[in-house]
Amino acid sequence: MEEFLKSIGALNDETRIKLLRFIKENGEVCVCDIESSFNMVQSRVSRHLKILKDGGFLSVDRRGKWAYYSIKNPLGEFEANALKAVSKLDIELPKLCKGCKI
Repeated sequence: MEEFLKSIGALNDETRIKLLRFIKENGEVCVCDIESSFNMVQSRVSRHLKILKDGGFLSVDRRGKWAYYSIKNPLGEFEANALKAVSKLDIELPKLCKGCKI
């Protein structure tokens, strides 16, 4: 039950829906590129990504000081169906903007 509620809760925000779709469409994305693309501060982006990860939608790969997010593979049945539904939404997404400063 707790896992299901986390998944449902992760989808209860427009920004998280956009982030999920953005990552699905762009593949693995560095957190710094997400910050630049969405013009959002790091703390806000990190909070949303954590909720999506805890909800079973994302996986993270840490490389040095950067974190790269991608769609979890495999997804649970509910998460996979929810991602299909999110993919069909008519929403405007920002373009991928490379923002990492080495």
